[in-house]
Amino acid sequence: MKARVHVTLKNGVLDPQGKAVHHALQGLGFDGVHDVRQGKFIELEIDGTDAAKAKAEVTEMCEKLLANTVIEDYTIELA
Repeated sequence: MKARVHVTLKNGVLDPQGKAVHHALQGLGFDGVHDVRQGKFIELEIDGTDAAKAKAEVTEMCEKLLANTVIEDYTIELA
């Protein structure tokens, strides 16, 4: 089973990388971009076929290591 985890900064947390990318895009002439938020994408290959158990395990991984839950949110997608 594959688990895809998207980690993003919570609203209100400053995103200097996103600001740098936004500024660079504007410098390249992409004036239609109004905001950029940078995040992480993590793909995990895990054993098992029980989706509920897999989601619980990946949630624990996120809470313990993959995301800093003080400043980051995460979403989990199983495939």
